[in-house]
Amino acid sequence: MIDTVDNPGKEKFSPAKAIGAVMADYMSKHDDFYLFSPDETTSNKLDAVFNVSERAWDLPRQDFDLPESAHGRILEMLSENALFACMAGHLIAGGPAVMTSYEAFFMIIAAQILQHLKFLDQSSKVKWRPAYPAANLLSTSTCWRQDHNGFTHQSPALISTLLSVPSRHANCLFPVDDVAAESAFIYMLRSENVVNLTTFNKTDQPRWLDSHQADAQFSAGGASIFDFISDENPDYVLVGVGDIMSCETIRALEILRKDLPEKKFRFVNISALSYNTIGTTERSLTKKEFDRIFLTDKPIVADFHGYPETLRQILTCYTDPKRLTVHGFLERGSTTTPFEMLSLNEASRYHLAIDIASRENRSDLVEKYQKILTENTNYAREYGVDQIEV
Repeated sequence: MIDTVDNPGKEKFSPAKAIGAVMADYMSKHDDFYLFSPDETTSNKLDAVFNVSERAWDLPRQDFDLPESAHGRILEMLSENALFACMAGHLIAGGPAVMTSYEAFFMIIAAQILQHLKFLDQSSKVKWRPAYPAANLLSTSTCWRQDHNGFTHQSPALISTLLSVPSRHANCLFPVDDVAAESAFIYMLRSENVVNLTTFNKTDQPRWLDSHQADAQFSAGGASIFDFISDENPDYVLVGVGDIMSCETIRALEILRKDLPEKKFRFVNISALSYNTIGTTERSLTKKEFDRIFLTDKPIVADFHGYPETLRQILTCYTDPKRLTVHGFLERGSTTTPFEMLSLNEASRYHLAIDIASRENRSDLVEKYQKILTENTNYAREYGVDQIEV
């Protein structure tokens, strides 16, 4: 429990480690909880669970193996298909579970997930069917931080798949930091009759929220204003969805505040999306609440973890699409540096800043930002790292 954050954004922590810790605690108290994972539990920084349970294994073991036993509740197998099938059976038997995978490889089981959604939709209409524990999916090693594996490992497609299904049994959660990741995981564990996909990164990310603020995001409609970096009566609303994208949007706000001091800005973080709505299947954002948070007539510039059109479609359900500029993954990837990955997809802080500078007819700023982008591209290609200033 983090009661206060004195300097938002100044300290960095791993969302994956936060989830690993709360998962281990939950596993210690619930003997029927299972983790279904490919072979990346440790590399995904969820290995705190090995302090509670062994890996399920009933064949000969080597000295270098992690703790293993026939009674282990951590099932590691490099087959997403087999893992999800096992988890679905466990859920239908009434036991809680979580499955994790690299983000790009969750699409391997997209058809199985959709079949489970169909089952939930139909079973909810049968009186004698019980409520089932949620099918909880942890999406790690995301497209924005696949610096070494490259384009093959860069795909947020499952997000769009789940948000396109009108069954009202799917949530996509985007915790902004380690504290919000813990809140998201607790939400996942208590929810029923849904598929929850939580997307986060294992790398250290800035901490923005305390526990009370993080909990409120999931209970109050999935969107909140970050007051500590927002102005009253803003000229522009900047929106971040996802830990890396929110950080990038905040950096854009800081750049713009310096270069356009006469303008005012509001930052809004979206933590949850479901079919055609901001928020979850339990609690979505109303039109009245949207207008209060996002206003009714100011330009909205958003940075989204997934494909831009996925978020644009949802925002269009609330407001005039002419207000919207949405950045995100444009299916451009490579084995490259973190910032260059953002630049390739036109989702960097400077691309967001260019949007607003263009609206203000500040060609000098557009040229300045484009020059910085070009300089970093050249630097990254020559040295294999980003410039310190980005």
